[in-house]
Parts: sequence; structure tokens; C-alpha cells
Amino acid sequence: MAFDISNKKLNSLGFDKPPAETTVVVAMSGGVDSSVVAASLSEQGYKVIGITLQLYDHGQALAKKGACCAGQDIQDARRVANMMNFPHYVLVYGATRGDGEVGENVTNNAHVIPSIPQFLEGAPETLEVRGEIYMDHSDFGILNELQLESGLKVFSNPRNAAAGSLRQLDPSITKERPLKFMAYAWGLSSTPLGASHYDSVKFLERLGFEVNPLTKVCHSVEQLIGHYKNIERSRSSLGYDIDGVVYKINDLKFQERLGFRSTTPRWAIAHKFAAELAWTKLQAIEIQVGRTGAMSPVARLSPVTVGGVVVSNATLHNEDYISGLDSKGKNLRSGGDIRIGDLVQVYRAGDVIPKIAEIDVSNREKGSLPYIFPLKCPSCGSITKREVGDAVRRCNEFLTCPAQKIERLKHFVGKATFDIDGLGAKQVEMFFNDEKLRIKEPADIFTLELRDQNNLTKLKERPGIGKKSATNLFDAIKKKKTIELSRFIFSLGIRHVGENVAKFLARHFLTWSKFVQAMSIAQNSESQEYLDLVAIDGIGIAVVNSLVSAFGVGKERNNIDRLVKHLVLLDEILPDNDTSSLSGKTLVFTGTLEKMSRSEAKSLAENLGAKVSGAVSAKTDLVIAGPGAGSKIKKAEELEIEVLDETAWLNLIGK
Repeated sequence: MAFDISNKKLNSLGFDKPPAETTVVVAMSGGVDSSVVAASLSEQGYKVIGITLQLYDHGQALAKKGACCAGQDIQDARRVANMMNFPHYVLVYGATRGDGEVGENVTNNAHVIPSIPQFLEGAPETLEVRGEIYMDHSDFGILNELQLESGLKVFSNPRNAAAGSLRQLDPSITKERPLKFMAYAWGLSSTPLGASHYDSVKFLERLGFEVNPLTKVCHSVEQLIGHYKNIERSRSSLGYDIDGVVYKINDLKFQERLGFRSTTPRWAIAHKFAAELAWTKLQAIEIQVGRTGAMSPVARLSPVTVGGVVVSNATLHNEDYISGLDSKGKNLRSGGDIRIGDLVQVYRAGDVIPKIAEIDVSNREKGSLPYIFPLKCPSCGSITKREVGDAVRRCNEFLTCPAQKIERLKHFVGKATFDIDGLGAKQVEMFFNDEKLRIKEPADIFTLELRDQNNLTKLKERPGIGKKSATNLFDAIKKKKTIELSRFIFSLGIRHVGENVAKFLARHFLTWSKFVQAMSIAQNSESQEYLDLVAIDGIGIAVVNSLVSAFGVGKERNNIDRLVKHLVLLDEILPDNDTSSLSGKTLVFTGTLEKMSRSEAKSLAENLGAKVSGAVSAKTDLVIAGPGAGSKIKKAEELEIEVLDETAWLNLIGK
């Protein structure tokens, strides 16, 4: 039995003696009333559980309305609970997935979603529950009816409605929306939840979370496919949208061994349903220029609804795709090439990215001509080039092409890089074309406030901006002057240097000074620094040559040096493994490993604080060799470097 009695008198409960095993949940604010109530009930024999709701971000505004609770309130409530020896729980954080590392804080809104329990009896002291916020079809229909009655815009589909409702600044709006939460996994937990993945999910269900009743343990590929087909057949009657199923390894020890890619687990894979198809007319083909000069064709379509979403654009990938050929020169579709004016069949890959599946040649207009892919950049007019083996045509005017400069700036301020609030794609384009307060390179972002102070017309005085927006932007820029080394390397937008490569480089060099020094010396392709770069596991010649080009003498290097003067670049911190004998050492794996995959061995070594290289050099500390090892063994022997077989390696790391 549970009561919210934080502001009620005890005698209003009407109990002379507590019924057997009666649990009373007390909403504790840390104040006198709730503390006295909790203490009195505990003394009378009730099983008391204290809960406190923690507010974030706009909690100050809510507090003025009499809401609870701030950090100090929570500490006060916890102190009372500890004194009276009864449990006290706090829903601390509610966050979106974001980029896999940092998400949006939606704690205040999580409090008002009915299917998220406000207290968990029998849970670990610390527990991070992961799941999906969704809206079922019937509730979505009712919500849109209410929107129409109120003269408000209706939502296009339940997915967008759920996402928008969760991100509302005012939790009272979120509370009015029929959101539901379904748990499917966990993150941080102070104690194990179960012996297997399935057992752990069922434990979450016992705690009060909704879990998917279609979750099932399968013992063969045939059982997996069979269950997939059963769910696909019942898809329309589920009452909520799904685009497929996810297969997961049930054994938690195997999950640990398999580990993660940059943002996804190796022990789980999605099996998508066949995409919904629709026919529409191709009105035009537009060429967009990316941050590395890639010319990407985009189809402009007559709007059509696909899977509940109105689609008006679709990717066309590259010029071969338009011609009807795949990367090996084979036909992609029965209708051949794609032409403006064609009737095209559209689908959403993974129910997300619109693509063209087929064309209807029988309805093709007479006199229709094949599309000729432009040889000049639509932004700067320079002649483009398609390198041998590359599916993409590129504009090579990296430093002067306006489209590339704008796209690099968008990348620089993106979620995975500097993530500057108030400086999104639209604002980047506005400032790039602004004559008085222009941002033409990343360093200009960090001089924006100073330059604005020197202008006669201030940013805050411009139409549609205002004092608050201008102040918030300048403050957001100041907060982002300190950044992790890997994120900074990725932010530079160097071709072939993606998020993973940036992490490899940061882990190898650890500091910006060491990294930039190596880049300078590596201008000589015969230098040891150049060879060491090539030897870094996961980095090849193409990446090294891009880095060498970017950090050579010239305008691009000058831009980087100007930018660094405004920033504080944090050193990369390797996993804390002071007790590991491998911490700080450089390892090379060679030959065939028989008891684990190469990627698993690499992951284990890195988790123990080691670096993994692809080549043996004087800086190598240890070589692990399997059957088939060749020249690397010989090089290790010449340099008198210790060599272990796989069994000795596993013994060394305690596996």
C-alpha cells in the first residue's frame, strides 16, 4: 500500500495499527513535515520507503511554483532516512541516447511518465535502466484529435510525437502527452541483475518496468528467423510502431568478451523488416557538396507518404547509382538509369533514410534524356575529379570552396565535436554570409564576442536575435573552449579521419603537443614518425597522407594553429590500470589467434592500458604471435623484443 502523504496529517490515514507488511511511500523533500511523517510511521511499525524527485535545468523555475527538489533537499531527506534506518530512493537522471556518450537531460520529464516507476523496491543501490519512450497508435490518434480541437498542428507519426514530447521544456506539457516507457537493457549497476541477459530483463520487469512480452530466448538460427517472421506477421496488430527485431547474445560473459564498437555492441544485431514502398515523380536532381568535397546527388520528389512520414527528398549516392550501376559495374535495377521526370519507387531504409528502389520506364516521358553528372562544382565552379577506385566525384578546392567551408563549420560545431548550443546549421550559414560578423573558419567562432563588441550594431540588436540569445551564444562558446583531444582531432574535418580514427590517434599520442610534433616531422615520408603513424592499428596510408597534407606548411595548417590558440586541449586519459603490467606498453599482434578474435585481443589490451600497433618497431614492448606469423617475428627477434604465444598472452592477462 502506498500513499503520498508529504503534506498530510497522520490521523488522516485512519489507521490505529498498521496492517501486516504495509509499505508506505513517503515523498520526502527534506523539510520538517515529510521528515516527521516518515519518522512517525516508521516508529508505528510501517515499512517506510522515502522517495525524492530531483529536478534539473529549469528546476529553479519549478521550485518557485512549489515543486521539489534541489540538491540540498535530497541530501537532507537522505540524512533523515539514514537516521531512521529506512531506504531512500532518488530518480537521479533521465537522459536520451544522444551520440552514444552524451545525451540530452530529460530528468524532469521522466518524472511525469507513468510507466517509469518512481521508486524501485529490491533494486541495486545504483541502477541505470535503458529503454524506449514510445506512443501507441490509439493514444497517438487521441492526441492528434486534441491538437485539432485546440487549433494546434497535428503530429506526422507517433515516433516524432514521442520524441518532441520528451524534449519539452515544460514537464507539464510532457505530462499531458500519452508517453510510455519500455525497458530493454541496463547500463551501470552496482550489483548484477541476473545470470543472463534474459534473466536481467525479467528482473527489470519485477521492479515494475514494462518490458516487451515478445522477448524470447532462441536456441538456433531457425528459431530466430521463425520468431522474426511471427513478429512481422503480427506487426500491424501490435499497437505501436516497430521496424524490426534485435538479436542479442544471452550469455553475459560472451557479451563482455565481444565488447563494443564505437557506439554499438558487437553482441547485438538488428534484423529490419522489409521497407514500405511508394511511387512518386522525380522533379529534379540537386548536387550537394560535402565537407571533404564529395558531390552527393539528391532527388527532389513530389511529396509522398512512406511509412507514415512525408518524403520529398531521397539520396542518389553517386553518379554510378544514377546510371543504374553498382560499385562493380553491374546493373542495380531493371529500369536502368534514373532521369528527371521519372516515376520512381521510394522506400525508407531502416524506416529512416529515403532511397529509390526502382523506376517505371513504361511511364517515362518521350524525349527524356539521361542525366549528365556535372563536371564543375556547383558552389565554386572548379573542375571536379574522380579518383581511380573512388565512387565519388570531388571538388578539390578544399580551402576556397564556399560549400565545403560551410559544411566543415557545421561539422565543427556538431554533436560529436564541439556541440555549441545555439550555433547550429542555420546559424553557421548566417554567420558565414554575414559581412560584419563573419565566421569563415573555426577560429572566428572564438573571437565572435570580441568582434561584436567592436561593431556599431551589436548582435543583440539584430531582428530575431535579442539580448538573451546573443548572451547565451557567447556563454556557450566560452564553455566549449576546453575539449578532449579525440573530439578536437575529429572536429578538424580532415578527410579519412573519422571518429574512430581520431580516437586511435588520441590514444597513441595522448597529448596535442606530441601529436602535432609528430605531424610536422612526418612530412618526411622516410622519417620514423611517418612509419610509426602507418603502424598505428586501424590507420592506413590514406589516413596518414591526409594528416600529413593537413599539417603541412600552408593555409590549412595556419588555420589549425590559429584555432588552437583559443582552446584548452585535454590530454587523453588511458584506462586506469596501475596494477596492470601492460599499462602504457605498446603491443603488436601477428599471425592467427585461435582462442579469440584479433579485435577482442586488441580490446582486452587497450582495457588494460596498453597501446596496440600494427607494426614492430623499436618502440614495441611485446609481440603476441599466433600460427602463420612471419616477418614481424623476425623483426622482433632482431630488436630483441619479447615474443609470446597466445596461451602465454592469456596467462599474462589472467584469462
